[in-house]
Amino acid sequence: MNWLVDRLLQVNPDGVEAFGRALATPVRWLVWLLTVPPPWVIGVAILLLGWRLGRSFPFGLAMGALVAGLWLLGLWSDAMRSAALVTVAVVAAVAIGLPLGIAGARYRRFGQAARVVYDLMQTVPSFVYLIPAAMLLGLGTAPALLATVVVAVPPVARLTDLGLRSVRVEERDAALALGLSDRLMLLLVELPLARPSIMAGVNQAVMGALGMVVIASMIGARGLGETVLIGLQRADAGQGAVGGLGIVLLAILVDRLTQAAGRPHWITAAKPREG
Repeated sequence: MNWLVDRLLQVNPDGVEAFGRALATPVRWLVWLLTVPPPWVIGVAILLLGWRLGRSFPFGLAMGALVAGLWLLGLWSDAMRSAALVTVAVVAAVAIGLPLGIAGARYRRFGQAARVVYDLMQTVPSFVYLIPAAMLLGLGTAPALLATVVVAVPPVARLTDLGLRSVRVEERDAALALGLSDRLMLLLVELPLARPSIMAGVNQAVMGALGMVVIASMIGARGLGETVLIGLQRADAGQGAVGGLGIVLLAILVDRLTQAAGRPHWITAAKPREG
């Protein structure tokens, strides 16, 4: 690690700084997008999203109530910063983990080796990833995002691999009998059938990323974790409790929405014909 830091920071410090700014830019844009509208606009949007995903108005109303709770606690700006960091990290983790999972399901030896790496990555304590990220990129949003992506990739890749390998042979044979190529079979048959498993991986990635965002407050990442950290430094139990409650509300919100998105709504029971 010392060799890597010396080579990068001494040879091309401007490039490392530019890389850090590029990493943080999507997070800054998303924070701006979430904080410019009034909180009630975001609350209504979440309510409608919950109604659409859960196919239930009470479910959407409950999601809107969680957003209102964040606003009433006075944690709106911090919650939006944490939500932006989690969103960007999970999108990047899906972009990396989905191809890795597909490759692991298609190539047996690669999948066996990759699963060992995923086990190692998930065994290492989360805060350990902050050390090399902070050594390379300093303090702030960029190292927090990099460490969060590393934490979020394994569950997406692992459960994508598992979901594709769980597709039954009969279903693959039926697709081949219809004349589908390997690419079309993947896009039209295997990925849709593996969707519940893939979305479970995304759900686990979101929860892991949210936990990492809280820990990342130790290296200057702003958000709900910063509220808890300040309460800890000042021995202020009230502020720490409020920050912890905000984290719980945000965790419930993202957990329920991702679980609802993973349910296969296209499978419906056939209604008996009258007469």
